[in-house]
Amino acid sequence: MYSRNLELPLNEENSLFLFGPRGTGKTKWIKSHLENDVYLDLLDFSLYRELKANPSRLSKLIPPNYQDWVVIDEVQEVPELLNEVHRLIEAKHYKFLLTGSSARKLRRKGTNLLAGRALRYHMHPLIFQELGEDFSLEHALSLGLLPATFSKSNPSKYIETYVETYLREEVLQEGLTRNIGAFAHFLEVASFSQGTTINMSEIARELGIDRQVVANYFSILEDMLLSIRVPVFSRRAKRKLVAHPKFYYFDVGVYKSLRPKGPLDTAAELNGAALETLFLQSIRAVNDYNELGYAIHYWRTNTGVEVDFVLYGEHGLHAFEIKHASRVTPRMLRSLRTFKQDYPPATLYLIYQGNHVEYHGDITVLPIEVALKQLPDLLT
Repeated sequence: MYSRNLELPLNEENSLFLFGPRGTGKTKWIKSHLENDVYLDLLDFSLYRELKANPSRLSKLIPPNYQDWVVIDEVQEVPELLNEVHRLIEAKHYKFLLTGSSARKLRRKGTNLLAGRALRYHMHPLIFQELGEDFSLEHALSLGLLPATFSKSNPSKYIETYVETYLREEVLQEGLTRNIGAFAHFLEVASFSQGTTINMSEIARELGIDRQVVANYFSILEDMLLSIRVPVFSRRAKRKLVAHPKFYYFDVGVYKSLRPKGPLDTAAELNGAALETLFLQSIRAVNDYNELGYAIHYWRTNTGVEVDFVLYGEHGLHAFEIKHASRVTPRMLRSLRTFKQDYPPATLYLIYQGNHVEYHGDITVLPIEVALKQLPDLLT
């Protein structure tokens, strides 16, 4: 098991939520840090059935006068438990660590989210700083960075079955959609939107379903923590900008597994989106683990000038352009320079697959592995 950069305030009195997609390592992290504490796994069917039928039974599973952590893994399986958790926090002063890999049930109207009594944290796939010498760009761009891809004897097969597990355990069991076949096809079609703005109408036409159904499918993906929508950066905009967010599956390996491949697909097309995804999942993790507080955006004008990622927060304004190329050309720098005209305080970076750090005026050019390694320093 790799040492993770996630730090939770386990010495404080607040209860905690820990969200993250399945397979990111939440359970292993908890068991390595709280091995002697009460641990309740709602993927255990007998426990699930017992607490689903009677949430008040939760108090019977905690020793009298208990003062350590009560962990409830996959709490979204029985959202009604949150009322009992709330009661026990107030009445018994218990501390709960609640994990979840889907936010859909917890967002339903009337669900008790503990009214601010639990701090929220997130677990992400592995990052460069956690892997150290085991980091491989080839591995990251083909299999992604879920921990199991480094321990399974057949990581490719693991990734193939990963989304199927989500489909079976989350979508099908919970009746999130009536047509599981259409949703499975949607997952493939959505992969062609990786790193681009979403055209709901075009996807609906291709699938032969209503546009509103497509919009609901995208919401399901987000609620299951399988995807991210990156909004456009429009603060004090001086140009007319696009309005739609960009779409990404949360991990390169998931994207690559879902993306159909054929003789008409170029390596640049596939790996360009993969490189962007790798950088995005890395900045999300570094941002969360270091509590930097950046809002992550992209920037695109109506004339098509685009910067892949814009990070805005109290630590500064940073613009990143990601290029699947081994050398830098003047054309690659134009979008960043246009952004700089509108936002002079911005720090500019071009990330590419070459071997050398270069400096082009205000733009620092970094090889992707150098950028991933230095990311915490670049953002602070």
